Amino acid sequence: MSKGSPGVWRAAAVAAGSAASAAAVLVAGLVLGGAVTEKVIPGLGDAGALTRWGLPASRTAMDLLSALTVGALLAAAAFLPVEGGRGAARLSKDAIGYLNAASWIAAGWAAAAAATLVFTVADVLGQPAGQVLTGSELSSYVGSLPQGTALMIVVLLAVVVALLARTTTTPAAAFGLLAMAGIALLPAPLTGHSASAANHSTAVTGVALHVAAVAPWVGGLAVVGAHALLRRDRLPIMADRFSRMALWCYITVGASGLVNVIVRLPDPAELVTTDYGRLALGKIVAFGVLGWFGWWHRTRTLPAVDARRPGAFARFASVEAAVMAATMGLAVALARTAPPPPTQPESAVKSLLGYDMPPEITPVRLLTLWQFDLFFAALAAVLGGLYIGAVVRLRRRGDAWPMGRTAAWFIGLATMLAVTQTGVAKYAPILFSVHMAQHMVLNMLTPIFLVVGAPVTLALRALKPARVRGDRGPREWLTALLHSRYLKFVAHPGIATAIFVVSTFALYFTPLFEAAMRNHLGHIAMMVHFLAAGSLFFWVLLGVDPAPKKLPYPGRLLLLFITMPFHAFFGIALMSMSQALARGWYGAVDPPWGTTTLHDQHTGGAIAWAFGEIPTFIVLIVMAFQWYADDQRQARRMDRRADRAARPGGRSEDDELAAYNARLAKLAEMDKAAAEEKGKA
Repeated sequence: MSKGSPGVWRAAAVAAGSAASAAAVLVAGLVLGGAVTEKVIPGLGDAGALTRWGLPASRTAMDLLSALTVGALLAAAAFLPVEGGRGAARLSKDAIGYLNAASWIAAGWAAAAAATLVFTVADVLGQPAGQVLTGSELSSYVGSLPQGTALMIVVLLAVVVALLARTTTTPAAAFGLLAMAGIALLPAPLTGHSASAANHSTAVTGVALHVAAVAPWVGGLAVVGAHALLRRDRLPIMADRFSRMALWCYITVGASGLVNVIVRLPDPAELVTTDYGRLALGKIVAFGVLGWFGWWHRTRTLPAVDARRPGAFARFASVEAAVMAATMGLAVALARTAPPPPTQPESAVKSLLGYDMPPEITPVRLLTLWQFDLFFAALAAVLGGLYIGAVVRLRRRGDAWPMGRTAAWFIGLATMLAVTQTGVAKYAPILFSVHMAQHMVLNMLTPIFLVVGAPVTLALRALKPARVRGDRGPREWLTALLHSRYLKFVAHPGIATAIFVVSTFALYFTPLFEAAMRNHLGHIAMMVHFLAAGSLFFWVLLGVDPAPKKLPYPGRLLLLFITMPFHAFFGIALMSMSQALARGWYGAVDPPWGTTTLHDQHTGGAIAWAFGEIPTFIVLIVMAFQWYADDQRQARRMDRRADRAARPGGRSEDDELAAYNARLAKLAEMDKAAAEEKGKA
């Protein structure tokens, strides 16, 4: 028996125990929640016992395997140090091994997702799984219903991860696979109960954050535990990095889980009076237990690992992994249990918007009718917290950071919140004119202040270099991104301008706009694109941060005057249209107090035409200050060089002004000599 065999057997035993724990809790949850004891009504289709048990079992397997895939990719890309240094960064031997493991696990993930797809079709149609496999229902279901499309996307992405992980050898490629696996986590849960919850915008965002935090937490623990059981090297580094990540995952899971429970169970009494509430309560208890495990890890097991006692971590992590697996099984049982029905019938408008039709729009209501958007609230909290944390670190170190940049950053965040959390966000899905005002702020006003805040420069100054020589920490990854070919391409002034201008026309004058308005995730993606495209353009135009290519100030001024009229042309095009955009959507949410959809669209076009004056004026002011400051820096630099040249032992060529005057004097002497020669002739 080889030296690693005992560790392999221990890891296999822990995996089997975790799977058994998940299965036991899943069965108990399905029985207690009534998901497998539903009464079969004569005359209606029955999918059979195989589907009733097979669907939650395959879904649990899919969730566990997806988490393990993410954990293995995390170990390869982030937990283990990179070798070779900045010039020739490469993955270590253990990291390559985890990539190979991720390939096999992702293949299992794809198979579990395919099985879930078959059982889901059988469950929806009320037909046995065997009949679904042999008939034509499967192909028609995939293309017609969101659940089928979502599961097929998961299958395809998992297969791509499985294939590419076999050939990946670079850190950047490993991070790319990790991002792809992260995307594959989202489609399936976002088409469940969250899509039909009363406040589905908050519910969908909450589920997305929940899943995005659970997978790396569960998968990371499993992989680090396996690393300890196998007695591999660099366990202290892996355990420390996992522990820091797990803390943020725990906070995100707790906050998003609480939001999801509140959305589905607005009455706290439903936690004990309904099957769904009791399962949710059990999940809350399990979450508290996992929090205790995390505290124990940070206070007890990490010091034990530093003291070269990996067995302590392995034993404790094995128990925690079993609890996590049981919690995931309970989550699947919760997903198979119907939440309490609404006490009052839901209107057609509320089913589309997630809230009732607001009263007639007024300036006061735009400011006072708050509409909570979890995604942008969380984004603003994270961006603001990270910025303040970086500034505080610089201050404690004795370094200064301009107050103007800090003020600009938070003004940018305030403008973002002003159009995503107030009545603007409530009326934007109903009135095109309000949506256009929201678009203009996110695309042309907020990015100016965020870019002037110089977040990249702040991050480069505040982040510490990697502890392990040659490794890539956050600072090294940020530097690598700034020097990447991808960023050099998208940050080229021509490309950034094209994205800023063309994407607006491509969105509104194609079916993409209506599709984005009908889907909450599509709506978020649309607004994030506005923010990102504007930030990229104004980074090229005003950016204080390092950039692959910086234009001289005359070039920046020319680019501004060339670009801004395009938004006026866009507004004129909207005002000239004889048919309304997204007629199906605006016809479905047409307010009884509003004007016609076409007239409101013309108002939105006027807003787009006139709004461009505001950012243009702000950009000109900022650019003038930057240009003046740059000239002052150049003058001070020349003065310092002249002072160095004037000192004893200084080089005269360092004094640019003196060298320039010397060249002029030499040219004058040559002209004088030529004139004298001509006079003699």
